[in-house]
Amino acid sequence: MENRYGFGKCVSMSYDEAMTKVVAELEKEGFGVLTEIDVAGTLKKKLGHDMPPYRILGACNPSFARRALAAEPSIGLLLPCNVVVRQDEAGTVQVEFLDPGLMGQLTGNRDVGPIGNDVREKLQRVMRAL
Repeated sequence: MENRYGFGKCVSMSYDEAMTKVVAELEKEGFGVLTEIDVAGTLKKKLGHDMPPYRILGACNPSFARRALAAEPSIGLLLPCNVVVRQDEAGTVQVEFLDPGLMGQLTGNRDVGPIGNDVREKLQRVMRAL
């Protein structure tokens, strides 16, 4: 899976296994999960809508976040890095990553571009490890 704003892949594991593996691989690359949004649970609670598991993880690598904030103080609008772990109706589990390389394009700040590219490389390593 790849589009203009992200990349990802289908994984051959259960949803729970994928969640555990994604968090472990993020940690290996220096990321912590700051937020976890249970989209399926929220839609069920607020709207009574049933859907397969779907979570958005807000991952942050403090070293890169510090560098990005120093270069562009408003970059916090684009942080943390979103990672989606979801299961479709057929039971296939997918892991998707917002492309941090977009930060340089969105800000137009030439100091931010290389930071986003470095973060992209780390997240692509996480994806390949799944």
